[in-house]
Amino acid sequence: MLSETYCAAINLAPSGSRRAITQSKNNPGSEPIFLNTPPTIDAAKLGDASAEAPRLTVWFDGACPLCIREVALFRRLDKRRAIHFEDVSSEDASCPIDRAELLARFHAQERGKPIVSGAAAFAAMWRAIPMLRPFGEAARLPAILWVLERLYVVFLRIRPRLQRWFSRTT
Repeated sequence: MLSETYCAAINLAPSGSRRAITQSKNNPGSEPIFLNTPPTIDAAKLGDASAEAPRLTVWFDGACPLCIREVALFRRLDKRRAIHFEDVSSEDASCPIDRAELLARFHAQERGKPIVSGAAAFAAMWRAIPMLRPFGEAARLPAILWVLERLYVVFLRIRPRLQRWFSRTT
């Protein structure tokens, strides 16, 4: 048993994981003595298996020069690695729906949610990247998503010409 002159108090160690006995004036400058208590785990710092898994899966056309550049940009912005990019142009790709449908429109799926396409898929991707999150949140508003979807449909019409142009510049 420790005497009262030896220990002044029991407090939390700086790490917060073990209790420490703080030394008194009889033993100045010494390190605290740690009791053998089980450490607490801060899940936010360490993360768990589900936190390490990507929050979003994006299917893209890896044979499209424009798509490759766009995905490269989003990979650079995705510092937390919250997005898993799946190239559906390869034969061994994981395709949850028809490959032709995945190649025709941009598709994404947030963990635990249904697959979305078009502007909704871009909005999901924006929400996974902190810098772009405000745009993704704004796209939750039906009027904004409607406008973005109309713009996406226009983009789909000119996409073949853009692909030819980007294939010449690469």
